[in-house]
Amino acid sequence: MPRRVPPLTDAKVKNTRATDKEQVLSDGNGLQIRVLPNGTKSWRYVYTNPASRKRASISLGTYPTTTLATERILVQELRELVAQRIDPKAHKLQERKKEEAKTFETTLDTVS
Repeated sequence: MPRRVPPLTDAKVKNTRATDKEQVLSDGNGLQIRVLPNGTKSWRYVYTNPASRKRASISLGTYPTTTLATERILVQELRELVAQRIDPKAHKLQERKKEEAKTFETTLDTVS
């Protein structure tokens, strides 16, 4: 059974300062925030890849661009994908390719 992690608070995330080493704060359900030595704070989701059964992670954005509440909602959606045996990283790549194809098609229609 996984270890229970006390949930992060917005104040804890905001007040965490950079040190000479990378810090990782966990919120639970696979959501983490990395605090790099240069002061950058980035969100990531750590999960078990449904296909390979190996640990994987996906970058979600940076703080304060995206908030803790927003990331919790996103992680819930990603957890649902994993429950359906869909790799979130592959899904994100597939969605990006669809968007690029749509943009290319729109550009072609405009030029024509």
